[in-house]
Amino acid sequence: MSKTTGSRTAGALLALIALAAPAWAAPRQTPSGLPVPRYVTLKFDKVNARAGPGDDYRALWVYKAPDLPVQVVAETAEWRKVCDPEGGSAWVHKRTTDGRRSVMRLASDAVPVKAKANASSRTVAILPARGLASLDKCRDGWCRVKGRGGAGWVPASAVWGVNEAPQCK
Repeated sequence: MSKTTGSRTAGALLALIALAAPAWAAPRQTPSGLPVPRYVTLKFDKVNARAGPGDDYRALWVYKAPDLPVQVVAETAEWRKVCDPEGGSAWVHKRTTDGRRSVMRLASDAVPVKAKANASSRTVAILPARGLASLDKCRDGWCRVKGRGGAGWVPASAVWGVNEAPQCK
């Protein structure tokens, strides 16, 4: 191969990569127009979890935890495939979910809720093991939450419902 042919081949390859790059970077189009994965909460105290996206699919279990954070990992126009804090994956109807965000303390111990986003700040509340809290925002590895005990900051690593990576397979 001559030097000129090699340069042309490399140039053509770079042009092809440049043309294809926007397609790689483009967000996936979803029926709702919202990104996947994303977090939502369950609205009701009983939500049927199904094996597929429809009432004709068998029920796998019933969620009995309103405000439970779940991660939407796939969707159809009417159904959302969700991942729950225990790693379970099932389909729920879109009407059973809410765009509000919440988090859950999965560890077997409580976590202190701090007045400010740092470990040395005073404790203003406690998020108990398996406890739920509303999520306000996260920044610099800390999340502002609100629960029955009050509002404040917890380390993002201390709660489930903030990691943007897919949580189920």
